[in-house]
Amino acid sequence: MYQTIGFIGTGNMGSAVAQAAAHSGLAARLLLANRTPEKARDLAARLEGGVASTNEEVARESQLVFLGVKPQMMEDMLAQISPVLKGRTDRYILVTMAASLTCLRIREMAGVDCPVIRMMPNTPSAVGAGVIQYCGLDVTREELDAFAALLAPAGLVDQVPEGLIDASSAVSGSGPAFTYLFIEALADGGVACGLPRAKALAYAAQMVAGSAKMVLESGQHPGALKDAVCSPGGTTIQGVRALEEHGFRAGAMSAVMATYEKTLALAKK
Repeated sequence: MYQTIGFIGTGNMGSAVAQAAAHSGLAARLLLANRTPEKARDLAARLEGGVASTNEEVARESQLVFLGVKPQMMEDMLAQISPVLKGRTDRYILVTMAASLTCLRIREMAGVDCPVIRMMPNTPSAVGAGVIQYCGLDVTREELDAFAALLAPAGLVDQVPEGLIDASSAVSGSGPAFTYLFIEALADGGVACGLPRAKALAYAAQMVAGSAKMVLESGQHPGALKDAVCSPGGTTIQGVRALEEHGFRAGAMSAVMATYEKTLALAKK
């Protein structure tokens, strides 16, 4: 049980992680700070134990200090709270969710020799259907297990070597955007065939959710599940053919690879 955890940055990712932590019931108090204070206050009002706060207070009082700011803002923000962190005598952990910044780089920016957890969440974490990969630098096994338990309500929480964090994020961190495009396109196709917009969108979204559940729970390869829907000479195989003609699978692979390559480029700056 954590007495106090804190979040600096309550945008889409920060708020999603904060909601998961609140749902776990493993933190008595959640300090929430944001560049726009109203966002922190609004989130605090919705979360059990949520308290609107400041960057300095989060840095001073939290056992876990979640850093939910963009990579290009991280250095300035850490410089701001570094004196507070240096003044602490208790053990605390910095938790970063910024793309391209390693655990060691975060520690260098903060100017403190403290343990660091690097995590890559996605926005579906806010509704308990997300993915969070994580790794640690100078973090004990007990601390990592407690961290995973805290965020378990987010969905799949999986420890990976830091060298795989960027590739993991290219699939599950950016993947929701690709999936939303797919859902929107399916719904547009339904509308083109005469379905009301609301029904087309509901059918497409539920179908994607159900198909994902089949992959996770059946243990079958996606190709086998696809084959089970495609009857010989039937309608579905013609749709599959149309997708392949337009480079569907190659496009999806290229999207993941382009995301990964951009992350690597950011890390070199």
